[in-house]
Amino acid sequence: MNRYESTRKVGIFGIIGNVFLVIIKFSVSLVSHSQALLADAINSAGDIFSSIMTAIGNKIASTPHDEDHNFGHGKAEYIFSLIISIFMLFIASKILIDSIISIITKKVFIFSYFLVIVCMLTIITKFILYIYCKKVYKSHQNILVKASMKDHRNDMLLTFGTLISVLLGNYGLYFFDGIFGSIISLYIMYSGIGIFLESYKILMDVSLVKAEKENIISYILKNKQIKSVNDFNTVAIGYKYIAILTIDVDGNLNTFDSHVIADNLEKSIPKEFKKISKVIVHVNPIKIDKE
Repeated sequence: MNRYESTRKVGIFGIIGNVFLVIIKFSVSLVSHSQALLADAINSAGDIFSSIMTAIGNKIASTPHDEDHNFGHGKAEYIFSLIISIFMLFIASKILIDSIISIITKKVFIFSYFLVIVCMLTIITKFILYIYCKKVYKSHQNILVKASMKDHRNDMLLTFGTLISVLLGNYGLYFFDGIFGSIISLYIMYSGIGIFLESYKILMDVSLVKAEKENIISYILKNKQIKSVNDFNTVAIGYKYIAILTIDVDGNLNTFDSHVIADNLEKSIPKEFKKISKVIVHVNPIKIDKE
């Protein structure tokens, strides 16, 4: 299954799973007045939005290059992951405010084993979705899938916190409900900031990391006809990069032979390094002193 088809399924499964969770969480939280479960329900509602953004972003990113977008639409992944991160921060702020208010007002909830069942169903559902997303992300390294994977993992861990607060409520320790609601919001903020920064770096055309550049240079210099590599720059076009560089070759080589070297690099580097989509090589003939 290709990269975009796999990501599309991640979005669809996320929507289905989260719609199911939102219905049962909101229903039980309204009856029980549990702030932690209500926070969890709001988070799941936000997850539906995130899953929709994943599907739309993936659809746009899968569009082939055209006259207006010569290098494709790959950055759509990062634009939509940025939108997801901002929405996560908005939801987290709302949950945090509501949770603090519940602690101050000493709001209590009605303990019910339905609360426990809902928490268990959420943990199981999110664990399945997390494992699926992790498998897809390992295969395709798609930031939209990564955002979904982190979201499912966070939900699974944080719902476990909600479960603890529910069980403590059975013993009259209701203030933990607001505390865990606050913890949930802070954790969502942390995840949202991480996704925001990763997306922002790509959209601001951050360069390929130094270690990977050095690996490419070492690969190029295996050809003894290439004396050095200069002006090595990379530009992000989504999850891959365009590499632009200059190679120094013996000035005594004829134009045809020197360009054969460049052409071979432009074909071989994208095959050798998965993060490179396209290579543009400029040939610089230099004088070689004869010994």
